[in-house]
Amino acid sequence: MADEWKAPPEGGDEKSWKLLEKTLLATVEERRRARRWGIFFKLLGFTYLLVLLAMFSPALSLKEAARTGDHTALVEVRGMIADDESASADNIVGSLRAAFKDKHTKGVVLRINSPGGSPVQSGYIYDEIRRLRAAHPDTRLYAVITDLGASGAYYIASAADAIYADKASLVGSIGVTAASFGFVEAMERLGVERRVYTAGEHKAFLDPFQPQKEGEVRFWREVLEVTHRQFIDSVKQGRGERLRDKDHPELFSGLVWSGEQALQLGLVDALGSASHVAREVVGAENLIDFTVRETPFDRFAKKLGSGVAERLGIWMGLQAPVLR
Repeated sequence: MADEWKAPPEGGDEKSWKLLEKTLLATVEERRRARRWGIFFKLLGFTYLLVLLAMFSPALSLKEAARTGDHTALVEVRGMIADDESASADNIVGSLRAAFKDKHTKGVVLRINSPGGSPVQSGYIYDEIRRLRAAHPDTRLYAVITDLGASGAYYIASAADAIYADKASLVGSIGVTAASFGFVEAMERLGVERRVYTAGEHKAFLDPFQPQKEGEVRFWREVLEVTHRQFIDSVKQGRGERLRDKDHPELFSGLVWSGEQALQLGLVDALGSASHVAREVVGAENLIDFTVRETPFDRFAKKLGSGVAERLGIWMGLQAPVLR
């Protein structure tokens, strides 16, 4: 390429042209290096993504390789019971179906540590437990409450063949709650005017930025009472004569009891852990975890999808009934 510059244009300076040539060559080489490094980092990022997908794949969480021989299937209900949480109806129901379907499952333990949550999600799980028990009469399901089995979590537990707890577990809280805030006086002091335009007389009912209306509050309490009655009916259906509610009507007041007290009230059947139930009751000491574990990508997608609705509900001051 240097030969091309033996005859520089008339009036040109040979040294200047050679300097220009070197500069151009250096620029081309720099761009080539940058392109090679760009390709390298793209491949590195792609490889890292593949490793993450492999590590957090739900299929790996079921521990297929470990399912050999008779075992007790374990399904965890941990944390809030809600559509966008790990203890959602989709996750729990999917785990239970897999546990009952496995030919080596001799019994199922539903290990619970939850304050409750959505009555809808809890109801879905309750109904599915009863369906699976009817479809697999030879496979019994035992609910085991660890630290906490309250409200919606107890709703789920009441569908089991039997409930176990620790003597210090907290059990019960058969009630419904819905909470909000009121900012009317604060807005008046700040001189802020609330403007709401609706089509429908009660479309903005329970708006936290406007004074409460007695009729709307009464209506909302009726909704909560209906939900509470559904909760009570389900618990009574699941527990039957074991529940000593005739002598203890406070069972449905929203109070919680220790596992030892719950045993006396018929809220639980015995004291014991998951391993105790597997070993002494089911007769298959090997516990295999069938709990569906969501990947970080699944959780992010759920959070993203529910975020708008949640923020909107908070802004309106409207919280759905919660078994908590």
